[in-house]
Amino acid sequence: MHSTPITADLVNGAVELERTAQGLLPHRLPAWARAQFLDAQLSGAERQPAGVRLAFRSAATTVELDALPTKRVYIGAPPRPEGVYDLLVDGKLAAQASIPSGSTETIDMATGQVTFEPGEPGTIRFAGLPAGPKTVEIWLPHNEITELVALRTDAPIEPFTSGGRVWLHHGSSISHGSNAEHPTGTWDALAATLSGVELINLGFSGSALLDPFTARTLRDTPADLISVKLGINIVNADLMRLRGFTPAVHGFLDTIREGHPDTPLLVVGPIYCGIHEDTPGPGAFDVEALGEGIVRFHATGDPDETRAGKLTLSVIREELAAIVARRGVEDPNLHYLDGLRLYGEADSQELPLPDELHPDAATHRRIGERFAAYAFAAGGPFGA
Repeated sequence: MHSTPITADLVNGAVELERTAQGLLPHRLPAWARAQFLDAQLSGAERQPAGVRLAFRSAATTVELDALPTKRVYIGAPPRPEGVYDLLVDGKLAAQASIPSGSTETIDMATGQVTFEPGEPGTIRFAGLPAGPKTVEIWLPHNEITELVALRTDAPIEPFTSGGRVWLHHGSSISHGSNAEHPTGTWDALAATLSGVELINLGFSGSALLDPFTARTLRDTPADLISVKLGINIVNADLMRLRGFTPAVHGFLDTIREGHPDTPLLVVGPIYCGIHEDTPGPGAFDVEALGEGIVRFHATGDPDETRAGKLTLSVIREELAAIVARRGVEDPNLHYLDGLRLYGEADSQELPLPDELHPDAATHRRIGERFAAYAFAAGGPFGA
C-alpha cells in the first residue's frame, strides 16, 4: 500500500484545513471568522464536513482512510446513526462505510451542557474498485466532525479537480443535511451531482442567522454560482424582528456583492414547515415527546405578535421576495426562489417532516431534484 500525505489539493469543499495532533481537521469557516463567535452550536456545525471530500485520480483497487470522528450523543434521545463515508468512482456511488470508534460529545439538551470524551481513530477500507485509471472521491460524513489522519492506496494517486463551475451555497440545518442518510444524499449534494457542478456547502445547522462573518466568508470564497437559503433559523431562534431583518438581509447581500459583483446569486426562501408558517419562534424541543425517546420540535411564540414585527416563515417569504424585487432593478444577476416550490404544504402531507422541522432522505431527494430542475435549467438563474 502507498501512503500519501493528505494535503489541501486532495480535499475539496473545505474553506480551511487545521493541523491537529491527529492530522487535518476540515473547517467550513476560516479562523478569523471562528474567532468572532463563541456559539457552541455553530462551532460544532462548521467543523462537521458537509460537502467535504477527498478527490484523486488513480488506478488503485484498494483505498484505506484513517480518520478520527467525533460522535454526538444527546441525553434522552435515540442514538444517532453512525456517520457515513461515501465512496464515488467516476461520479457514481460505489460503496459506503462507517467508523464506529472515535471521540464522543455528550449533550444534555435540557441544560446545554456538553461533555467531551477523547477517543481513537479508526479505518475504513474500500476494496475491489474497478481496475484502471479512474476518479475516486471519499465524501466525509456530513454530520460528524472528522479529522483526517492517513490515506493509503495500492497504486499512486494524483489530486483531481473537475474544472467545473463552483456552486457556493449557504443555509440552515436543512442545507447542512439534517436527517439525510449519507453525505451525497443531502439535497444540495444531490442537486450538485445532477447538475455537474462542484459544491461548497456552507449550510450550518441552527446558524443561518445573517451573521456578518458568514457573509464575508461567502464574499471571499471563489465561486461561479452562489445561493443563500434564509428564514427558518431566524424564526426558530426568535433572533430579530422585521425592522432588523430587512436591513440585515440587505447588508448580507451587499457584503457578498463586494466580492462577487456579477456572479449569479439566488436567494431561496424557506421550505414549508407547519409549526412556523404563521407562528413565531422561539422553537423548542417537545419535552413530552423527548421523554418517550422521540425528537420533535414545536413553536412557542404567539401568532398575534406578528403585528409587532415578530417573524414567521410566511412573513419572511414575502419580505425576501420584496427585497430581491427591489434590488433586482439594478442587479439583473440576483434572483429569488420561493422555498414552497421545493417543498410545499401538499408535499408535507405526502412526505411529512419527521420531527416537524427537518426533511427525511426522500424529501432531501425531492428538494434536490426540484432545485436542480429550476436553478440549473436552460434559462434558470444558474443555467449554463
